[in-house]
Amino acid sequence: MVVLVLCFVGGAAALQLQAQLPQPALAASLLLPAALCAIGGRGLVGRPLRAAAACVLAAGAGFFWAASCAGIRLADELPPQWEGRDIGVIGTIAKLPQPFERGIRFELDVERVLEAGARVPARVSIAWYGAWAHDPDPAAMPALRAGERWRFSVRLRRPHGTANPHGFDYEAWLLERGIRATGYVRLSEPPQRLSAFVPRLSYGIERARAAIRDRILEALAQQPYAGVIAALVMGDQRAIPPAQWTIFTRTGVNHLMSISGLHVTMIAALVFTLVHALWRRSARFTLWVPARRAATLAGFACALMYAAIAGFAIPAQRTVYMLAVVACALWLGQVSSAASILAVALATVTVLDPWAALAPGFWLSFGAVAVILHAGGGRLRAPHWALTWLRTQWAVTVGLVPLLLAMFQQVSLVSPLANAIAIPVVSLAVVPLALLGMALPLDAVLQLAHALMAYTMLVLEWLAAVPGAVWQQHAPPPWTIAVALGGIVWLLLPRGFPARWIGALALVPLFAVVPPGPPPGAVRLTVLDVGQGLAVVVRTAQHALLYDAGPSYSAQADSGSRIVVPYLRATGVRRLDALVVTHADNDHAGGAASVLSAVPVERLLSSLPQDHALHAAAARSILCHAGQDWSWDGVRFEMLHPQAASYAATRLKANDRSCVLRISGARTRVLLAGDAEARSERDMLARDPGRLRAEILVVPHHGSTTSSLPEFIAAVRPDTAVFTAGYRNRFGHPRPEVLERYSIYGSRILRTDRHGALELDVGHAAVELRAWRDMRRRYWQDPPSGLE
Repeated sequence: MVVLVLCFVGGAAALQLQAQLPQPALAASLLLPAALCAIGGRGLVGRPLRAAAACVLAAGAGFFWAASCAGIRLADELPPQWEGRDIGVIGTIAKLPQPFERGIRFELDVERVLEAGARVPARVSIAWYGAWAHDPDPAAMPALRAGERWRFSVRLRRPHGTANPHGFDYEAWLLERGIRATGYVRLSEPPQRLSAFVPRLSYGIERARAAIRDRILEALAQQPYAGVIAALVMGDQRAIPPAQWTIFTRTGVNHLMSISGLHVTMIAALVFTLVHALWRRSARFTLWVPARRAATLAGFACALMYAAIAGFAIPAQRTVYMLAVVACALWLGQVSSAASILAVALATVTVLDPWAALAPGFWLSFGAVAVILHAGGGRLRAPHWALTWLRTQWAVTVGLVPLLLAMFQQVSLVSPLANAIAIPVVSLAVVPLALLGMALPLDAVLQLAHALMAYTMLVLEWLAAVPGAVWQQHAPPPWTIAVALGGIVWLLLPRGFPARWIGALALVPLFAVVPPGPPPGAVRLTVLDVGQGLAVVVRTAQHALLYDAGPSYSAQADSGSRIVVPYLRATGVRRLDALVVTHADNDHAGGAASVLSAVPVERLLSSLPQDHALHAAAARSILCHAGQDWSWDGVRFEMLHPQAASYAATRLKANDRSCVLRISGARTRVLLAGDAEARSERDMLARDPGRLRAEILVVPHHGSTTSSLPEFIAAVRPDTAVFTAGYRNRFGHPRPEVLERYSIYGSRILRTDRHGALELDVGHAAVELRAWRDMRRRYWQDPPSGLE
């Protein structure tokens, strides 16, 4: 059974790697022969062949089950012709609204579409802005509550996120949660609250969650870890500051700082133990219902209630499914092996959530349990509990290394000690006290939970500050992960098996096999997809440069920490020889602070004002100006703009002081033009038009009409023009007339909003192009537009 379940899950996971969904007729043609061989072939074919057919049948069942679920979900879509148009809708706020800097975001269950002919998905994510960027006077926002029915005029778009190697897939995240469009409220038609509460169980739970959050934040007002307590009680992680998340990540306890499977399981186990101990003392109760059954029912009921308080988030749902399998086995008295129960739980989760395989938590949670079962099995006698605890921590730490390096390219080296301290304190003390404080009208209980969390944080902060607390490296090739997992299985065999140390050797390729860089004289140019902004990674054989760092999205998130740093780490870039920040606009400089704090940078070149904070954050900061040049590994770098004298012109626009960089390889030249506008282009044309010639141009100012003069394009004559712009951005970049100018000169047009990140290998031969959305096509993405 375990093997068949693994095949079923593997089939469902394989579907998530497909570029398009299979045709339904294919299921019958593939599965029918396997079913006949596995079920009806007894006596006609050998047992090994029937077993293989059964595995094929299970894998195919998982594959086509996931495909059918995906087809149903994708059918609920926003037609492309209704993107960017005002649509009147009536719907109910489905989830706890989440405030952000400039407004509030919520999920809306659409009940009625008011526009004739329009079709809107059943659930959409909506932002209500009280202020736009740089608006000093935000409008007053009404208090939104889950379960309220509203009438809105909204402007929607199909699911779309940034697409980068080793980056977060926002579109897959939306798909798993059933959100098939995103958008914002239009205030041209004032929103109307139609009903204070729509009676439905899920809406009532969300109202209760809001009351719990308000209760916690009121009882722990101004306390530093109030957000952590809220996250532990009702899954609201947004109140945890980024600095605290950094500590949790560096110590490897970030899985504890939400309603994780561990907390739900611990609460269920505590209730099970308590009810079992009390129930068995009553003969009447025991005759009515056996103590183990009563304790099982009580434990699962509490787990279900705890998951409800969490808003039935995806990780909590997976845990409830697993506990339901265990509860059924205990209730029916059919407890066989732990591996069988784990397999049934794995199958249950996959059937109910075919997209679970997209989440790292799915593999880490089931992987951790599997490692514990494997490391704890085969013992002749039970060791002391303390030794068992240490062995478990060792097994989980080592066993998850391949998965952690594959998914996040980092492993906390202090996590065994940090988890040994934090797990019992948080799961057995802080969480129960916080839940008790939520139920009782006593602030003292919540304050006690906060005090325990504060003492725990002292230890975690000390561990996080240890030099080398986190091992970070490149993303290992897939084959090294498979070899390492086999080595882990061998390494964690019980004592007495010969040559267990050989398992450790299987881990060596995981660390030693480094992704190859460009050869001497060649350049690898990666234009990252950061939305409406710019970030370009330039690598030579032994050096790396970052040209701009993309935008800041909010006070807690920017493209530097979300996109640039993960890409640098995954590709093996441990340090930057130079960071060029072309000018101070947010869409170019917004992520630079995160890069400077996470990656050693030898020097910062910029046109930033003297009082800009990035100067102090850099080890060495100098102003960029025309005439600067250097060579790395046979590749020449030249700064073409601005002129040094321009820094005295106080009225000059920041865009016209953009650092313009030209890179010359053996056969190909690249021009990175920042946000240079027409004035800058004329200035460069007047000084030396010949130096502008380049085969690859990152188009100035995202394709705005303020740039790309015809005479500038004629001087550059690019074979390839790269436009960096956000999907359906409010500026309309790139402008159609600008695209037409480049098309006239025969330039191949590349766009990050359509193609995702673009990697160009510029060497001694022809330019080799890789567009991420074309390379990693998935069925939930809109069809690629092709390379123009």
